[in-house]
Amino acid sequence: MARGPGVTWGVTWGAKWLACLAALMLAAPAMAQDSAVLLIAHRGASGDLPEHTLAAYEKAIDDGADYIEMDLVPTKDGVLVARHENEIGGTTDIDQRPAFASRLTTRTIDGVEQTGWFTEDLTLAELKTLRAKERLPQLRYASSEHDGEYEVPSFAEVLALVKRKEAETGRTIGIYPEIKHPSYFADIGYDLPAMLLAELDKAGLRPGVDPVFIQCFEVTPLVRLNQLTAFPLIQLVAPEGGPADIAGRTYAQMLDDDGLAMIATYAEGIDPAITQVLKADGAPTGLVAAAHARGLAVHPWTMRHENAFLPPALQIGEDPRGVGDVAQLWSLLVAAGIDGLFTDHAGEAVRLRAAKGE
Repeated sequence: MARGPGVTWGVTWGAKWLACLAALMLAAPAMAQDSAVLLIAHRGASGDLPEHTLAAYEKAIDDGADYIEMDLVPTKDGVLVARHENEIGGTTDIDQRPAFASRLTTRTIDGVEQTGWFTEDLTLAELKTLRAKERLPQLRYASSEHDGEYEVPSFAEVLALVKRKEAETGRTIGIYPEIKHPSYFADIGYDLPAMLLAELDKAGLRPGVDPVFIQCFEVTPLVRLNQLTAFPLIQLVAPEGGPADIAGRTYAQMLDDDGLAMIATYAEGIDPAITQVLKADGAPTGLVAAAHARGLAVHPWTMRHENAFLPPALQIGEDPRGVGDVAQLWSLLVAAGIDGLFTDHAGEAVRLRAAKGE
């Protein structure tokens, strides 16, 4: 879902966070009692196992996540599969498969030139011969030990897993799909919104009955989906850039008062980066309050516990792979009033929520 390896925190933030932390922490417990924060397993238990695999999704469910999140891209034969991007050189072993050497190519996607292997050039059967690997091996050695163990799952397989786990546990498990690069795919003949709705219908999922959020960084597909389905829609936004389908429009413009009012006409919430919710000193930016004033829920991405993804004030030790003080970050986000949170470590987030009483 989120673009890039994660949230980048400026090195000058440390002192500001330390100065502000105590006051904000005093406010957090009282605010935390108001509502439960939904916990969304980002690409499954992606901090523990290779992302977007059935094993990662199952672990996230077993760890207690309320929702599991999957990024969806199509295969050559029109099957939706769970991958962070349609370029799969970094998340599968395709670069080690001589049979696919000739598929290496260069594409321009959302204005960015990329060289690699793309799902739209492989049938589902071909994709199933590959095996997933850890996308961030330099930070997640334990996960990379599982490289080569798991297939790339289809969206239908993920939905079947959810149904099976619901039957086993008696729990209701939400799904949070993101359609990736829908305008790019529309240009080459794939209608991702329609494909998504067809899969949800085939699985028997119904608006108002089953917990489903549909998210996208683009605007036009969400506006269209708003006319096609009653499933709640979520506008993804980022700290930089803008939606690929609206030239000249920035995400910053979309988050001013007029922009939020516009989003509220077709979506039920926004998914911003954590750095759009918290200032450099850890105080709320005001985005959550502004979104709530427009009736929009706020589900930031992504809470990760490695030092590499935390602001300096919350890092413990100097190893970028080391676990920092994510409990402080959790409390600051709850104090900001968030409604949900994407996390790579579902079990850890569940424990934090239980310990803090959210």
